[in-house]
Amino acid sequence: MSNTVIKVENIGKQYRLGQVGTGTIATDVNRWWHKVRGKEDPYLKIGEVNDRSIKGVGDLVWALKDINFEVKQGEVLGIIGKNGAGKSTLLKILSQVTGPTVGDIKVKGRIASLLEVGTGFHPELSGRDNVFLNGAILGMSKREIKDKFDEIVYFSGVERYIDTPVKRYSSGMYVRLAFAVAAHLDPEILIVDEVLAVGDAEFQKKCMGKMKDVSREGRTVLFVSHNIPAIKNLCTSAILLEHGKVIFEGETSQSISKYLYNAQNITGMKKWDISSRPGNDNFKINSLSLKRLDKEISSTFNISEDFFAEIVFEVLNSGMQVGFSFILSDVEGYTLFGSLSNTDENIYGKKLEKGIYKSVVTIYGNLLNTGKFIVSLTGFSNHFSEGFNAENILTFEAIDDGVLKKDFNGGYGGVFRPELKWESFKIK
Repeated sequence: MSNTVIKVENIGKQYRLGQVGTGTIATDVNRWWHKVRGKEDPYLKIGEVNDRSIKGVGDLVWALKDINFEVKQGEVLGIIGKNGAGKSTLLKILSQVTGPTVGDIKVKGRIASLLEVGTGFHPELSGRDNVFLNGAILGMSKREIKDKFDEIVYFSGVERYIDTPVKRYSSGMYVRLAFAVAAHLDPEILIVDEVLAVGDAEFQKKCMGKMKDVSREGRTVLFVSHNIPAIKNLCTSAILLEHGKVIFEGETSQSISKYLYNAQNITGMKKWDISSRPGNDNFKINSLSLKRLDKEISSTFNISEDFFAEIVFEVLNSGMQVGFSFILSDVEGYTLFGSLSNTDENIYGKKLEKGIYKSVVTIYGNLLNTGKFIVSLTGFSNHFSEGFNAENILTFEAIDDGVLKKDFNGGYGGVFRPELKWESFKIK
């Protein structure tokens, strides 16, 4: 159709682990020999799915495979998925930073990309010079860039440092100027990766507003983020990637729902194989389970009763300090609260010997309202210097057992339902 600005057909990207390129002269010659005879690349027939949780048996991996979708003019497309799903690889291919192994991409219009902090900036040049450099790369004339220059600097908020070499910028200043350049130099297509997470809350809000303005002007935005509320608020549609493949494409709310529930454990317990355990070089998580006070594993809890999450982990190196943050979200991806290991009452802060340990966090009754909730974990060792995130591990449901109703037949609303102290008395 005439209003299609991006068309992706059967895109695939294959990598050889531990190598740059195909690895050997022999494989390069073999590829060339098949090509000159009009035959298919023999290495495209092999290769494993990009699942980082399993060890694998070969060294050829498909970071992306069989990707097909279209983006219309003025559409804001969200691209979501877990770490390693292929989101950034896809954006790099669309931005022509790297080429696909197979497949075709058809693009109508100029593309401006914000993929990583500092991408497209020369560290020795000033902010001013980098604005003109990026504009020239986008194919704009010096006059066009000058007309937009004051607007770019004002939006970025780095006017005081605009003539300072960008190598002296903080990561936040980099992002501010880079986004301002990409959004204001009138590209037909704006591609933004998770890099906006570096900026502060105020600037992120400005960026969201600007991307909405861009789409209203008939331009197209592709947006990758783990910030589910931002995806929901900004995007008109979304695609969900898993292990390098598109597993859903459609309305934003449906994509988010499938992302939050896909591959989640709803039995109340997640146990990892030894080769796929989340963690780092100092410790690994063996299991996470949700339990009633009678220690029965469950995925359903009464809102009036306490329950607890039990983390079993292994310390791999003696002398490590290990801690966790328990994070609770609702089904739309909004973080409700996080709880950090208490250094006074927990083992975190102590140097642990090798072995198997258990951390338990209690979630008190009279706190949550009825509904479904999602559990994530952040783990860290050596006083936060080495950490990791394990997102959307378990889903559980809080149900009303009638204990807290107190003869009230209406709904309470909201995600929390705490028992607060009320007093009423006559003052006159």
